[in-house]
Amino acid sequence: MHSLVLALTRKDRMNELWLSIKAWTQRILLAALVIYAGLYVYKNSGTPVKFWFWFNREDSTSVFFLTSGAFFAGIIFTILAGTALKTLKQIRDLRSRGRQEKIERDLNEMKTKAAMLQTRPAGGLGDGTGTTNQ
Repeated sequence: MHSLVLALTRKDRMNELWLSIKAWTQRILLAALVIYAGLYVYKNSGTPVKFWFWFNREDSTSVFFLTSGAFFAGIIFTILAGTALKTLKQIRDLRSRGRQEKIERDLNEMKTKAAMLQTRPAGGLGDGTGTTNQ
């Protein structure tokens, strides 16, 4: 029993060790990204660049603002494209659902008509075989 308790504690210690390693790795990577972002802003905020966005029109700005604008334009485009694709999928689903409902309505209508044709009034003509004796 004593060795089982020691084994569990060793296992718990290993789990804690791996969790600690994972947490420190995440912190180091986050710090490296923050340092890189700071260096990127520092190095590129003063560098001028001319860019063309319309005929006979060039504007001058920094590389930082140009890349930031391109990044946010990409985010907006991605959101709009995703929204458009979801809308198209919803339209297709509505069309197929409407088509399915129409088929079900037509089928129910045909069943109702068939049931009306098969039932005969109590005093009706015929011998029940579907043919009339004349």
